[in-house]
Amino acid sequence: MNLILLGDRVAIKPLVNEEKTKSGIVLSGQKKENSQQAVVVAVGQEVTMQIKLGDKVVCSNYAGTKIKLGEEEYIFVTQNDILAVIDEVRS
Repeated sequence: MNLILLGDRVAIKPLVNEEKTKSGIVLSGQKKENSQQAVVVAVGQEVTMQIKLGDKVVCSNYAGTKIKLGEEEYIFVTQNDILAVIDEVRS
């Protein structure tokens, strides 16, 4: 499915972390949503920031509109709701 966003909208997919014990054991069925971090899956034509598909971003906790399309959940935000792009390049 292709998302075609209007204006300065950005579609993001929230990252979900598995719940782990201190020793690193994954607790089955225990997932928590890290609502501040997400991956960009679509961008509107009026987005002027340096955001591109696949970027990992940090956004406001209560920003945007949650939409479920098929089995996937997305959040539609404006570019102003995105606080930062996470650069995972290691030096």
